[in-house]
Amino acid sequence: MMTNQSEFVRPVPLDRVYRILNIGPTVIVSGKTENDFDAMAAAWNTALDLDPAKAVVILDKSHYTRKLIEESNYFMLSIPTRSIAPQTLFLGSVSKNDEPEKIDQSGIRFLKDVEGLPDDIDLIEGCAAWILFERIPEPHNEAAYDLFIGQAVGAWADERVFKDGRWMFEEVPQALQTIHYVAGGRFYAIGDAIDVE
Repeated sequence: MMTNQSEFVRPVPLDRVYRILNIGPTVIVSGKTENDFDAMAAAWNTALDLDPAKAVVILDKSHYTRKLIEESNYFMLSIPTRSIAPQTLFLGSVSKNDEPEKIDQSGIRFLKDVEGLPDDIDLIEGCAAWILFERIPEPHNEAAYDLFIGQAVGAWADERVFKDGRWMFEEVPQALQTIHYVAGGRFYAIGDAIDVE
């Protein structure tokens, strides 16, 4: 039975509008150069194009990871699961600018022996999927809006969660559900499927 939704609708302060829009997956953005690596959590990301696949992510000028991406022209978007929510929050709360041992302190681990994975690519354990992007430099967008665009050049997924081009969240244990950050240390996990015909 439907309730009268009008009873429940309230105004939202404009400084909280981003929280309405920001329920897509949280990602871990990582950048790497020959001698350095960093990773950070980012909630502001989205797909931009289908073929070739492109995405955008917001990376503030103060972020250490951004420096590595600007230097290497590559970045990885990893989709963390519930199993690494504490590590994801740590990566988004601690800057390598302030804490050079951030990655070691975060508790993240990296996958080894992944089929078809080049030796120079690092996949963070506990994620559902990983997409490697080549940066498409857009100096105005990067300087004015901190908006980075990338074109996918490689992708991997845990087939227990993503198989044959489809997410299968309703079939996986809770630990493999992706997480969605809203604010103040609060994540939501995805789960139920709703099929509409």
